[in-house]
Amino acid sequence: MLSNSLILSDPDILGGVPVFAGTRVPVRTLFDYLEDDYSLTEFIEFFPTVPRELALAVLEAAEHNFSDGLHASASR
Repeated sequence: MLSNSLILSDPDILGGVPVFAGTRVPVRTLFDYLEDDYSLTEFIEFFPTVPRELALAVLEAAEHNFSDGLHASASR
């Protein structure tokens, strides 16, 4: 699971959509931009309230969670 210090889900902020902590930017937006071939730098330029370090930490946590899921599936 991604760290609570990275992502916030609050019913009072965008109806509970997971956002980058301290912002109103949905985390899904980062992945959508990357899937559409935008760079991380471009994402940060479009959403300057998201610190680069926070976006990188979310990507690293997602990668770690994905890798853990693959290892768990392989050991079944």
